Amino acid sequence: MPKSNSKQPLTAGPGRLFYIMGASGAGKDTLLRGCRGGATNELRPLVAHRYITRKPDSGTERHIWLSDTEFEQRIAIDAFAMHWSANGFRYGIGREIDQWLARSGQVLVNGSRGYLEEARSRYGDALIPVLIRVDPDRLRQRLVLRGRECANQIDARIRRARELEQQLPSDCLVIENNGNVEDAVSSLLAAIAEQQNGHRSGLREGLYLVSAFEEPEQRQND
Repeated sequence: MPKSNSKQPLTAGPGRLFYIMGASGAGKDTLLRGCRGGATNELRPLVAHRYITRKPDSGTERHIWLSDTEFEQRIAIDAFAMHWSANGFRYGIGREIDQWLARSGQVLVNGSRGYLEEARSRYGDALIPVLIRVDPDRLRQRLVLRGRECANQIDARIRRARELEQQLPSDCLVIENNGNVEDAVSSLLAAIAEQQNGHRSGLREGLYLVSAFEEPEQRQND
């Protein structure tokens, strides 16, 4: 379970915070880049950078690298809207997202499942949880091609992905990323547009609530 910070609840502005979750290999970073490139005059989603105490490389997201000392300095001056620790690293989201939300921004963050409840306690109804979902076989293929982990580590990641799905709240939006990435990006942008226009459901192909894609009995049989 990621360790996290504790802050007072935020008085929500008119914006929405899309809290993106998914297994490593699900394509979260690719979809977020697609949303940056898919902006129009009517829809301009704001994708927050993450501050991470992990040096960047060609196979990871384009985050802002901080040393542990620099990370602590930013905590001391309250520079993070949220931050947590997981997998031996520390992750932060800058406080600029609060300004974006207050100005009706549609904000996307690459979040952690372990921090979701604390994030919801802070942002309330302004936060929309979103799962990027990939079928287990396809996820395995992606992880093998990535070449970072052995077979046992890949199996463990797939188990954690299933556990993630089982633990998500029933109002979590699910976006399938099993085919063309453009389709998944379109589904995510459609969800953002629905929120921007004041609607909560408006679900289309490839986009649905977590409670709709799998019955509890099926989950228990996995």
